[in-house]
Amino acid sequence: MTAAQAISAPTPDPLLREDRVDYTPTAHSVVRSRHRAARLVLQWGHAALAGDAALLVSELATNALLHGAIRGRLFRVHLTLTASALRIAVSDPRGERLPGIRRPDTDAPYGRGLLIVAQLADDWGVEPRTVGKTVYAELAVR
Repeated sequence: MTAAQAISAPTPDPLLREDRVDYTPTAHSVVRSRHRAARLVLQWGHAALAGDAALLVSELATNALLHGAIRGRLFRVHLTLTASALRIAVSDPRGERLPGIRRPDTDAPYGRGLLIVAQLADDWGVEPRTVGKTVYAELAVR
């Protein structure tokens, strides 16, 4: 790396807060993870983001439960806070089942989770893992 490259390379925001919990793949775990996220974001001083964070955790954890669960394997909810972003990452063991935005029929009871994530989050995406995948959503800290 040259001196010019070192100067122009962006430096990542330092990590201010972090929480990581593994959950059993049950509906009750989705509720617990949503409540934990809202409580932590409030405690971290970002009350305006708490509701959106809870909804994003709920949608991503539900997708992990419905599409990423394997019997006997946990899913992980990982929250990180920097000066510029709150990142919500949910990891599950099913790396071959990648999420994608669908356009469900108007009377379909399911299929809108990632539409909600895409509208609510400032950024979202999928990262492969050695085993499984991580789906993340980021909210800008303003």
